[in-house]
Amino acid sequence: MKFWFVAGSQHLYGSDVLNTVAERAAKMVGGLSSSAPFEIIYKATVKTPDEITALVKEANYDDTCAGLVVWCHTFSPSKMWINGLVALQKPYLHLHTQYNRNIPADDIDMNFMNLNQAAHGDREHGFIGARLRLTRKIVVGYWEDAHVQEKIGAWQRSAIGFTISKNLKVIRFGDNMRQVAVTEGDKVEAQIKFGWQVNTWGVGDLVAAMNAVTDAEINALTDEYNSKYTFATEDTEAVKYQARAEIAMLKILEREGAGAFTNTFEDLHGMKQLPGLASQRLMERGYGYGGEGDWKVSALTHVIKTMTADMPDGTSFMEDYTYDLEAGNELVLGAHMLEVCPTIAAAKPRIEVCPLGIGGKEPPARLIFEGKAGRAVVASLVDLGGRMRLIVQDVECVKPIYEMPKLPVARVMWKPLPDLLTSAHAWILAGGAHHTVLSYGATAEMLEDWANMTDIEFVHINADTTINEFKKDLFTADLAWRLK
Repeated sequence: MKFWFVAGSQHLYGSDVLNTVAERAAKMVGGLSSSAPFEIIYKATVKTPDEITALVKEANYDDTCAGLVVWCHTFSPSKMWINGLVALQKPYLHLHTQYNRNIPADDIDMNFMNLNQAAHGDREHGFIGARLRLTRKIVVGYWEDAHVQEKIGAWQRSAIGFTISKNLKVIRFGDNMRQVAVTEGDKVEAQIKFGWQVNTWGVGDLVAAMNAVTDAEINALTDEYNSKYTFATEDTEAVKYQARAEIAMLKILEREGAGAFTNTFEDLHGMKQLPGLASQRLMERGYGYGGEGDWKVSALTHVIKTMTADMPDGTSFMEDYTYDLEAGNELVLGAHMLEVCPTIAAAKPRIEVCPLGIGGKEPPARLIFEGKAGRAVVASLVDLGGRMRLIVQDVECVKPIYEMPKLPVARVMWKPLPDLLTSAHAWILAGGAHHTVLSYGATAEMLEDWANMTDIEFVHINADTTINEFKKDLFTADLAWRLK
């Protein structure tokens, strides 16, 4: 995936100026691309309505183009941009900068002034974006400064998430857990908004694929487990069963071109175990996962994993499981029955086989580990009936304060910001789900940009949140989205 850098100008200034604009734009792209997570290429200096419209049409149908970065070196009359921007279907960033950092006080003349007009050229361009109500990211500052490059890079990740969403397929192995509200949702609306294609494959289809897995395939994957994890069980048959499930699910996912999947312990007819280790391993490969048939969190997990794929920190399906309510030091224990991704592990995971306690199946193998400490976010996507809402919570993950030797699940502990009592109150007010995505790499701004690209509501719970102001924000947002 590449991002196209486009400089805005016009023919008024003559060929010398336009050549200079192109040279400078190309140089800026070299600097920006060197620090960016995804390549930026200088595409064109556009000077006429026809050039702009043609470029937008090309971008819309070029699958390698993930978005446009636009900067107006000179004045670029905004009426030229109308037809092109109306047709635009790719993420759009307006970079408000200028080529030179400082004014050359001793040498500045009218030639310099006529060439370097971003201060008002970008304002003209900004007007048409506002007039068209264009979904756009605005980044302001000198193009060589780190904070500008970081913002562009974060937006690129959001744009990649947007692009991946448009072709994401989610496989539901079986149906949802019975009587659960938040795992439901409008799959048609999700495909309209995000592009997600969510469909069901019967558990019998998975069982048939598992029965077709060979012993050689299972032994090879078990050897890989031995090389990556610590074996803390002698029940090799349970581990091999998870290997069989992983291989079968992977084959189905690859065959269907899917990036995410769900299952539930209530719909396992013909299976001996709930896929625990198998689901963890598929998440480690980059697939999204949702427990109890929760396809929204499964898709969101894959999207965020894709946004942060080359970052050293991990992303996982997660659930707020229980609290430690020591006054003044309240913490959340995040876990799930089995399925927490090992990309968030602080140390080498170990494989254990333990009873699940529910579901009536054989004890499944799973990876057990503690999550790493550090800044993170948890995110929840909910269907409010008529609109989607993305709720993002800033958290500080900590080393678990207890050993918990009898708890056979992967776990992570965190302090929600500003504190657990305020954040939980706000989360419940906003209708946040119990299933979330925990990510050390993603930021709230990155996820807000993705929400803006997909035209859904965004809610942020952070260090500055107060309940009274949060209630007002939700009320105002509810009115605004009803009007939309």
